[in-house]
Amino acid sequence: MAPHFRYGLIGVVIGLILFIVNPWLAIAVIAAAIAIPVIAYRMLSPEQRRRLRRARERKQLGG
Repeated sequence: MAPHFRYGLIGVVIGLILFIVNPWLAIAVIAAAIAIPVIAYRMLSPEQRRRLRRARERKQLGG
């Protein structure tokens, strides 16, 4: 499991635990855990996205 995916998953789990205490805070934590990586990816230039995609493909192919 990739470290970034793990951090997002931890944010969602913490949000679900917070649901018992304060539902609005829980929704905010879950939304942030999902939105931050998406925003970071969208801020990359098209060339950086292509490079990232190629690196992921290589990683999946085992090389």
